[in-house]
Amino acid sequence: MQSLLVRPQTVTICPQGYLNAANASEFQNQLINAVTCEQNAALLVDMSRVESLDSAGLMALVATLRLAQKLSKRFTLCSVSAPIRIVFELTQLDRVFEIFENAAAFESKNA
Repeated sequence: MQSLLVRPQTVTICPQGYLNAANASEFQNQLINAVTCEQNAALLVDMSRVESLDSAGLMALVATLRLAQKLSKRFTLCSVSAPIRIVFELTQLDRVFEIFENAAAFESKNA
């Protein structure tokens, strides 16, 4: 008997700088394209280079999370800095999003 191990493809997006009203729409489009791509079973957003996050940036993440859930795809965050993590905690979205300490932690859980 032969066994086959299929690993779903995970796409990593690494936004940088400010995620705010000025670029949230473009950011959300990038996320949606990644989530709706049939080859992708999971999307990891590496937040290590994000300097600030406003409500528009946060809503782009929430909207994409909802879409991923509808499509039965995994949507996770990693490397969220302390100041950005506070935004998630204050809005209690840290309970909604799956957040990993870093990309290596995500990969080790999915190995």
